Amino acid sequence: MLRERLLGLSRQRKRILQVIADVLLVWLALWLAFVVRLGTDRLVDPLGGHAWLFVCAPLIAIPLFVRLGMYRAVLRYFGNDALVGIAKAVSLSALLLALAVYWYRDAPEVVPRSIVFNYWWLSLVLIGGLRLAIRQYFLGDWYVASQAIPFGPKDNGLPRVAIYGAGAAGNQLVTALRMGRAMRPVAFIDDDSSIATRTISGLQVYKPKHIQQMIDQTGAQEVLLAIPSATRVRRREILATLEGYPLHVRSVPGFMDLASGRVKVDDIQEVDIADLLGRDAVPPRKELFERCIQSKVVMVTGAGGSIGSELCRQILGCGPKTLILFEHSEFNLYNIQIELERRIARESQSVQLIPILGSVRNLARLVDVMRTWDVDTVYHAAAYKHVPIVEHNIAEGVLNNVMGTLYTAQAAVQAGVENFVLISTDKAVRPTNVMGSTKRLSEMTLQALSRESAPVMYGDSEAVHRVNKTRFTMVRFGNVLGSSGSVIPLFREQIKRGGPITVTHPNITRYFMTIPEAAQLVIQAGSMGQGGDVFVLDMGQPVKIAELAEKMVHLSGLTVRSERNPSGDISIEFTGLRPGEKLYEELLIGDNVSPTEHPMIMRANEEHLSWDVYKRVLAELFVAVEKDDYVRVRQLLRETVNGYTPEEEIVDWIHQQRRIEPSNSRH
Repeated sequence: MLRERLLGLSRQRKRILQVIADVLLVWLALWLAFVVRLGTDRLVDPLGGHAWLFVCAPLIAIPLFVRLGMYRAVLRYFGNDALVGIAKAVSLSALLLALAVYWYRDAPEVVPRSIVFNYWWLSLVLIGGLRLAIRQYFLGDWYVASQAIPFGPKDNGLPRVAIYGAGAAGNQLVTALRMGRAMRPVAFIDDDSSIATRTISGLQVYKPKHIQQMIDQTGAQEVLLAIPSATRVRRREILATLEGYPLHVRSVPGFMDLASGRVKVDDIQEVDIADLLGRDAVPPRKELFERCIQSKVVMVTGAGGSIGSELCRQILGCGPKTLILFEHSEFNLYNIQIELERRIARESQSVQLIPILGSVRNLARLVDVMRTWDVDTVYHAAAYKHVPIVEHNIAEGVLNNVMGTLYTAQAAVQAGVENFVLISTDKAVRPTNVMGSTKRLSEMTLQALSRESAPVMYGDSEAVHRVNKTRFTMVRFGNVLGSSGSVIPLFREQIKRGGPITVTHPNITRYFMTIPEAAQLVIQAGSMGQGGDVFVLDMGQPVKIAELAEKMVHLSGLTVRSERNPSGDISIEFTGLRPGEKLYEELLIGDNVSPTEHPMIMRANEEHLSWDVYKRVLAELFVAVEKDDYVRVRQLLRETVNGYTPEEEIVDWIHQQRRIEPSNSRH
């Protein structure tokens, strides 16, 4: 194909073709200048008395075109700046040609003075017009103009999309879509009344109240949001407007993602569910953000998990001296290591990145790592967080969440770590499940340790008192959007498969926060702790999961199948609460809460046990786990964790199997 052959030419050959084309266009412009001035009755002979002028014109113009960079521009991305450059070059060449005409008084033929003016505007039209035509040819979007041609082809089979936002991002997106030829832009939607009903980039601009008219006239099937600078509140309003139409809504990335080079403007993605929540994140306070990180050695446990990996990303931006990634999953550790190494190389950072494969249940390994690198700050994100899975695997939940936190905290004390921040959860408040109760025990571990200046470590048979210089802080928050085990990826996959969407209960609600916002607030809260503080993040209003599922269906351009709409596309099925699951989550055990210097962070004052009493509880708990005595485990959790009220029988797999085996042995 001619387009591919031209694109495949070397840069030198492309420039030679442009020079040849410009010489011919200069001659044509000069000849037409005579025709416009003298008419067709007195056609000029380029080889006759005006031959000197036809030799002089390209000799003046082409060197100027070269000097002013006209042959350095890539025609596929030809823009306004290049047009301005052409105007300057052509105007200067016309001026010099006028001087040549003035100086050459002995010319065999008279040259009318208006010839130079005609030559100037004809050169602009021909040289600039050719470049615009070539750009359109390489973009491959001639179909835009062909829509106005009678009896011409009216469709090219591509999905029709409308662009919400006729600003710079919207126009860049239109250009990218036309180049990619995977989608066909057919209209703009914009609430700016000054551009409504006008045409931009060949597309008509519609007001939001005329969306149905736009669908009827253009056949649009999707809407792409090109409003990267809009606040989340504004985006929620727009999504609420679009929800009532049979349109699949997707989005282009935000400015920060574009500026960082992670994505391009034509990287289309599903609508960020955070936009449905409509809450804008509070910008982090620099002094809080950097207090425990800048120029320090920072260690993150569970570094490959959802929260841990985002903590690593945020920490990297604060300029630590060393960042230690502590993770027991080889695959997760590899992924986050590669991602961070690429970022360090891209941003030319001097951070030392240390990936460590290990378990938080290995005390010796933890102490060795913290002492070897002289760790200053630990963010403890390693934990099992999936409620039903932990409910069925009680021993692993207790050992990983409670023993893992205990050993990590004791290692921090022994290694002289300055700051220790535990990532906790709202499920630790009056829990109905093992996962929540183990996270509350993790909090109580740090609360007990923080009040001891020289504690004897759990399991230390020599009863050596360790000097405690570590400042322990706990940060408690709800669900994070897009984390492993989150309902959002599950709902998207179910919609992609054609449904049904499974929700446990019609009235179940949850608090939600984006992973980056949660990580930022965790870092800032960790900087404010005095020792033993439990911080609670402002999670906004709770979200009804069933309503969230409906919105996701609508924004996919589909309808919900129900009794009122039996012909809908996707049904929502209620499966019943899973083991240990609550209808509503809470963030506080009591009402004793006080504000902090950050508007999104509150300090909770929770009850706690002394370290000596708490060690005895841990000893009994770990013995019961070792013996698989889950009745005793539940009893200890009831006695220790305030508000722990399990609502069903023990569903641990080992416990259930052992109850079945005796009955089978009698037959």
